[in-house]
Formats: sequence, C-alpha cells, structure tokens
Amino acid sequence: MQFFDTHAHIGLIYDDPVEQLRVIQEAKQAQVTRIVSICNSLHDFSVVYPTLKTASSVYHAIGVSPSEVTNPGKDWVRIVEDGLKLPNVVALGEIGLDYFRKFGDKRSQIELFITQLEMANKANVPVIIHNRDAGKDVLDILAERLPPAGGVLHCYSEDAEYARIALDLNLRFSFAGNLTYRNARNLHETVLSLPLDRILVESESPFMVPAEFRGKRNMPSYTPSTVRFMAEMLEMDIEELAAQLWKNSCDFFRLPE
Repeated sequence: MQFFDTHAHIGLIYDDPVEQLRVIQEAKQAQVTRIVSICNSLHDFSVVYPTLKTASSVYHAIGVSPSEVTNPGKDWVRIVEDGLKLPNVVALGEIGLDYFRKFGDKRSQIELFITQLEMANKANVPVIIHNRDAGKDVLDILAERLPPAGGVLHCYSEDAEYARIALDLNLRFSFAGNLTYRNARNLHETVLSLPLDRILVESESPFMVPAEFRGKRNMPSYTPSTVRFMAEMLEMDIEELAAQLWKNSCDFFRLPE
C-alpha cells in the first residue's frame, strides 16, 4: 500500500534543508511515497526546489498564489514559464482567489488568476486551485478558462452542491486533514457524493492536521490518517481506496503508476 500526498508546503514545515529531507524520509516510512511540493511564492520555490529536486519521491508545482498578488516578483511570468520546464515540475499552482484575507483587491487577484490559467494552457499543465470565500468567481472563471489538462480544487472547502456543479468541468477534488473533523459535514457529504475517480488526498502540511494529531504540526506522513477516515466513510477497504487515490493522482499529474 502506498499513498500520494498531492499538496504539501514542505518549505513551511521547516526552512532547514536537512529537516526537509527528514520530513520526506518520515513520509516514506509511513508509506507516503510521492509528494507534490507547493510554494506560495516564487522566492520560496527558488529556495525549496534546489534542495528537493533530486528527491525521487518529490514533485513540484510553481506559481504565484493570491497571497502574493501585490508583489509577485520581478519578471514573474518568465520565471513561472521557465520553472514549468524544470525536471519534476508537474503543475502550475497554487493559484486562485482568496477573499477572506483580502490580499490586494479582487480585480488584481482575478487578473493574476486568469494570467496563470492562460500560462497553464500554453504549457499544457494542470493547475492547483486555491479558493477561500471566492467560490462563485473561481467557478465562473474556470468555466471559461480551465486549461485542457484540468485542475484540482485543493483543500476542498465548499459543499456537495458546489461540487455537483464543478463536476461538469475537468476538475478533481482534493481533501485534507480537516475532512476528519466532526463538524466538517459539508466535506463529509461532498465525499459521499463524488465519483471516486475524481478524488485526491493531500496533507496541506503544515496546516489542516488530521484530528488524531491535533496539536501537532501537520506532516506528509500523516496523510494515511485522512485516507483511513475517508475509507471508513465510504465503507471501503483502505488498501482499495489508497490504490484508487494513487491512480487518480498519477493520472492527474501525468505520472507513471
């Protein structure tokens, strides 16, 4: 049995390269044998990628998140375009909209989001989408501009009705440790309503730690806890579910199984 953590902020868990490599080793010991490393800023990517580019179990995404809308960096478009050509960079992200934190203004966030969707279309790569309190705008934009390679609504936080609408697009739905919280009924209902082949799992570490590890900093090695909870919800054998999630993740990121 093996697990695929599709979204981990390794650089936010530890900024020390030795500790980052230890995180990856601990994940392997927990049977989490593939991880997609996410960086919110291009500066973070420039620090994390060189450390982890030779780690056989780690893949990467590059992009500018809405949190960086007021300062994406000099020549950021060229940097992202060049980054998408690097070995083991498998997606553009995370990108999207965040109206909760009010980063910049809505118009600037939307422009940044659309620009990167167009870049993903040109590069023929999937996108990793951040959505916080911006569900309608995210879905309206994706309905017109989602690249053919598709996208994933990471750390899914909407309800089952939203997912039903989003199913008409080439989107996956990724669930993090908050799925295991008792009061996350919207997420529970969503998982039960989705086709199994559209579901991914992520740690979203160091955030969204699964309930059994509450009080600790989240790690990729905790991903199996979320899968176990999901398997119980779906009344599935965990090995069967893990195999399906592995296949879904490999298909989405276009990696060999």
